[in-house]
Amino acid sequence: MSTYKEFTVSTGREGFYNITKEISAFLSESGVQEGIALIFCPHTTAAITINENCDPDVIFDLTKACSQFFPNLKEYRHMEGNSAAHFKSSIFSASLSLIVHKGRLVLGTWQGIYFCEFDGPRKRTYCVKIMEG
Repeated sequence: MSTYKEFTVSTGREGFYNITKEISAFLSESGVQEGIALIFCPHTTAAITINENCDPDVIFDLTKACSQFFPNLKEYRHMEGNSAAHFKSSIFSASLSLIVHKGRLVLGTWQGIYFCEFDGPRKRTYCVKIMEG
């Protein structure tokens, strides 16, 4: 058995949005007890990642570091002017695979799942597929 759902998230210019609760709720609705959850971001200037979900300063620092490592430079040739957003999304990931055990996502104590926006504000989507097995 597998279950699929598309989610939407409205984003600001740049940021990390905790989507752990939405995915966990979907997993509960699915009834899957053992398997894999695949989370996919179908955008080239956004991504999915796992990071700390306890101290909001971690997300602040992560956002600041991304901007420092990948500034928007006028020398970039991409005509849309969002090359830095493409770089940032490439260092993260378009997808994550997580273990489902006893009906729950296997995450560490401090871990949360984040949708990463690097070129907003936008209305974005991400997809979740839960596979039993």
